[in-house]
Amino acid sequence: MPQGPSAEFVAAMEDVLKVYHRPYDADRPVVCMDECSKQLVAEVREPLPPKPGHVAKEDSEYERKGTANVFMAVEPLAGQRTTQVTERRTRVDWARFVQMLLLTAYPLAEKVVLVMDNLNTHGIASLYEGFTPDVALTLSARLEIHYTPKHGSWLNMAETELSVLSRQCLDRRIDDRNLMACEIATWQADRNAAVARINWQFKTDDARIKLKRLYASFEV
Repeated sequence: MPQGPSAEFVAAMEDVLKVYHRPYDADRPVVCMDECSKQLVAEVREPLPPKPGHVAKEDSEYERKGTANVFMAVEPLAGQRTTQVTERRTRVDWARFVQMLLLTAYPLAEKVVLVMDNLNTHGIASLYEGFTPDVALTLSARLEIHYTPKHGSWLNMAETELSVLSRQCLDRRIDDRNLMACEIATWQADRNAAVARINWQFKTDDARIKLKRLYASFEV
């Protein structure tokens, strides 16, 4: 098969799709991870409260208060998600989030099958930057990593969950990172209690039909 961007995209896509259709295994949970930056915004004037027949009104002017980073990990088959709000999203921040996933969210799992995009901070090297070699080695031994293809972020179900978070929880002005963390923690608890799953339908056979242009063609 000819090599190139399309071949690389197809290979990574089919690998992720194969992972998504594994049966549920508590010893090897499939977890999708992503992160996003959220702007902290303060009101300049107190919003007017809603009145019967009218929504609340807020001034178009606002004050920027910096940004916060939101890490998101979602286990689609179990309907569980884990979040963490940080000031930044450096290699060390990612490493600490992964440590929290492994030791707190999935302490009994043999391995966590982690699906994420190929960002430069998303890798085993970040664990060695954040922890001692012994700790980094122990954490990395419990990870099975699968990367989505470049320009294929839509294949990461954590991106879908971040979209839900934005609509349901972060659709208003929040000016403080700690307040944002509390709001997100409440949202996470409610959504986990509801066991809100992601029903992924897109399969390899679908990809080979709908994305036929990405596959090499051969003359018979």
